[in-house]
Order: sequence, then C-alpha cells, then structure tokens
Amino acid sequence: MGETGGITGRSTPESLPYAWAVESPITVRERVLEGALVCIGRYGLARTTVDDVASASGVSRATIYRHFPGGREQLVADTVAWETGRFFARLGQAVAGAPDLCVLLEDALVFARKSLAEHVVFQRVVDTEPARLLPLITVEANRILPMIGGFLVPFLERERDAGRLRAGAEIGHTADYVARMVLSCIGADGVYDFDDPAGVMAPGTILPQHP
Repeated sequence: MGETGGITGRSTPESLPYAWAVESPITVRERVLEGALVCIGRYGLARTTVDDVASASGVSRATIYRHFPGGREQLVADTVAWETGRFFARLGQAVAGAPDLCVLLEDALVFARKSLAEHVVFQRVVDTEPARLLPLITVEANRILPMIGGFLVPFLERERDAGRLRAGAEIGHTADYVARMVLSCIGADGVYDFDDPAGVMAPGTILPQHP
C-alpha cells in the first residue's frame, strides 16, 4: 500500500480518483503528489513545504503552483484525497471477486486493517499529528461513502435474489448503511481483532454468518 498524510484544507474535484480501476501511467500531478507523500513521511504534516515537495518530485515550484494554485495547504490536502482514493481502489480490487457479501466484508475488513497497520506514513501521522489528520480523513470518508455504496449494490442485489436480504429492504439505503459500518470498522476496530481473519468470521462477531 502507499503512504498517506493530511492537513486542514480543501481538495479539488480532479484530485479525487475514486474509481475502482487500474491506475493509469503517472502524470506530473501524480509525481508531485508522490513527492508530497515522501515529504510527509520525512518531515511530518506541519513542516512539509512546497520547496521540499519540489525537490522530492523533481519539478519546479512554478509547476507545483500550476497544478496546486492553493499552495501548500491544497497540495497536502489533495495528497490525502489522492492516497485515500488509491487505498480504496486497491481495497475494491482485492475484494471484487468475493462470492457473496459476507466474504466481501470479511476480506475487506482484514485487508483494510492490515494495510493501515503497514502504512508507515499514516501510522506516523496518527501517532504524532492526529489533530491535523483527522479533519481531512473525515472529509475524505464522507466523499467516498457513495462510491463504496455503489460498489456494494451488485453484491446486495445478489443477496436479495438469493433470499438472504430482508424483504422490502431498499438496496440504495442498505448499501449506504453497510458502507458506513465498514468505514467505521476500518477507522476503529473496537473490541474486534481484524488482524485475525478467523476471528472476523467466527460466530458471535459483527458479521452475519453464511447459511
């Protein structure tokens, strides 16, 4: 998985790659964002500068301001948006072949928690600058909810067709509810051990069991 970080600021629409697709060849903008990831890992959120990112990405300050006219604040905020999109794209690809909703949720929670635990920059920022990270993470979670819900719709339709969905349940509302639950569990596992796949699937945990 890649690395992430964030700071207060607003992301621009073109920096939100929330598509479940294979990444295209790297662009100048993406090279700058990758440089920003390196700098956040090296210096932290508060100390990363435009000059740092220009040096790490091998571009000029003018190039950075052309792609990020809001300067440092936009650059770091957009880095959060970009990496959040990449994280969920990889998550979507990892579980796309699940045979049913239960397996999808089991695999998604285990994959997501393992990826975050191995995410060096994310862990650094959570440990050292959580107050700077949390606002942007919250914004990106709200942005990506509709995409997660849309991804879940065909799985829910299969559950409905197999008679495993409550009669009368509206697919769109159900998808939104499940998406919010998934995001909640990814963000804070509580008493559940998502490092243990068997524990996620064991009777008495949060997931419904296979018939």
